[in-house]
Amino acid sequence: MKVSEIAAAEFGRALEVWEASVRATHDFVSAADIEFFRPMVLAEFGQIQHLAGLRDDDDRLVGFVGVADAKVEMLFLDPEVRGQGGGKLLLDHAVRVFGGTSLDVNEQNQQAVGFYLHQGFRITGRSPLDGLGKPYPLLHLALP
Repeated sequence: MKVSEIAAAEFGRALEVWEASVRATHDFVSAADIEFFRPMVLAEFGQIQHLAGLRDDDDRLVGFVGVADAKVEMLFLDPEVRGQGGGKLLLDHAVRVFGGTSLDVNEQNQQAVGFYLHQGFRITGRSPLDGLGKPYPLLHLALP
């Protein structure tokens, strides 16, 4: 697997990866909220400061990471490639190349919380609602 730029023509595929990842790892998010978030996620691809994709050996987009103002705003993997080191590759890229030093993670997504803590991030705070006021508590993490 390798990390590279994402072309605008691939935003549709990135949205597919996002949805598959959310459905596989965010069982606390309702189907209605996935529909609510979908257009916002698609719009964010073209606006985020730094965006990179993870590609498999066939050059197919299987994950992505986005960073803005030193904050990792998004990191999602196709469920088919979870556990193969792609998340670490994306996070390393976000930190080394894009300067990402902080992030928010859904508190209910314990696998993601564990992943980020294992990668050296530390909890710095908590919010009872997500950034849109939805009842998805966030943990705020940062590199020490």
